[in-house]
Parts: sequence; structure tokens; C-alpha cells
Amino acid sequence: MAEDEAGLTIAQMSAATGVTAYTLRYYERAELIQSVARNSGRQRRYSAADVEWVKFLLRLRETGMPIAQMREYAVLRAQGPITTEPRLRLLQAHQANLHEKIARLHAHELALANKLTAYQAELDAQQAHAQNGAGDD
Repeated sequence: MAEDEAGLTIAQMSAATGVTAYTLRYYERAELIQSVARNSGRQRRYSAADVEWVKFLLRLRETGMPIAQMREYAVLRAQGPITTEPRLRLLQAHQANLHEKIARLHAHELALANKLTAYQAELDAQQAHAQNGAGDD
């Protein structure tokens, strides 16, 4: 493969990450993906590092990090090791928010389980009453 053609095309990147070409372009416009290499025909060529970065962005998104925070993290990352501490703090704050969200979801799941148990008990009581009442004729 010629050096000019090294790297993944946008279609290959899409297949490798599960992200649509449209979303990849959006991530570039939103400054989540920095300076994607291009060949002489101006076609994008993504590196293995780009694949891993997009997978990390997806993980952040799936954990509920807002795009603005993702952008802040991406800008810091692009500045290199000098921004390690602020990136650490940003991820720690996100992790704390994620823990709070998980705790709320667990409480909601417990309330739902209690409601399901109550309804099942009510149905069981109705069925028992129907069975006991059937012989009263």
C-alpha cells in the first residue's frame, strides 16, 4: 500500500468503531477528533490510535458525559502531557457523577422490584380466592 493510502478510510473507520461516517465527521467538527490525516486526494485516513480514541469517546458518551465535557477533555488531550492533571480531574468528576447516577438507578430498580412483588402477591391472592370461592356453589 502506498504511504499516501496508509490508514483507514472513513468507511473502514466506521466499520472498526461502529460509528457512522456522519458521526465521525460531526466529531471532527465538534473538536472531539483532532487533525485526521488525509491523503493527496484529501480523503481521511484514520490511524490505529484514532480507532482507540473514538472507542474511548464512545465509552464516555455511553456513560453519559455531555459533548461539551468530551470536547473539553479532547482539547486538553491534544495539548499533551502538560494537561494530565486537568484531564485526571475531569475524569474523576465524571466518575463521581456516574457513581451517583448508578446509585439512583439502583434505588429506582429496587422500588420497581418492590412494586412487582406487591403486584405478584395481589395476583396470587386473587387466584387463591378464586380457587377457594369456586367450591362455594
